[in-house]
Amino acid sequence: MKGALFALLGGLCITMQGIFNARVSEAIGGWHTTSMVHVIAFTIAIIIYLNVRDGKGKSFRQVPWLYLVGGSFGVIVVFSELTAIHRIGPAPAIALLLVSQIGTAFIIESQGWFGERKIPITRRQSIGLTMMLLGVILFQL
Repeated sequence: MKGALFALLGGLCITMQGIFNARVSEAIGGWHTTSMVHVIAFTIAIIIYLNVRDGKGKSFRQVPWLYLVGGSFGVIVVFSELTAIHRIGPAPAIALLLVSQIGTAFIIESQGWFGERKIPITRRQSIGLTMMLLGVILFQL
């Protein structure tokens, strides 16, 4: 249950972040906004970390280098999302973002990439993903 609540909170925040960032980028530009967002987020994360200290700094050596650059995807996420919101609007942009996330997650799980347990995609899931994509297309008509 706690995982589902965090997923809902994350989805809410992704949507709000995208809309807010799109508005900021209208005034100062996309890459400037992306840079500012990450500087502010880094500052907040460091403040929280210094108060919580839930990790083990020495464990960085045990993490494959590929996973340590995972945060850099955030740069692409922020810029892509704010650009998509500018061009097609918040609802279609977020809908496509979600379909892309689910599709990517299914591929990763079905192949067992990045240490995930290999789970075959069922026909029902494929139909569901296709219906979601069709729903996004219908939503934009």
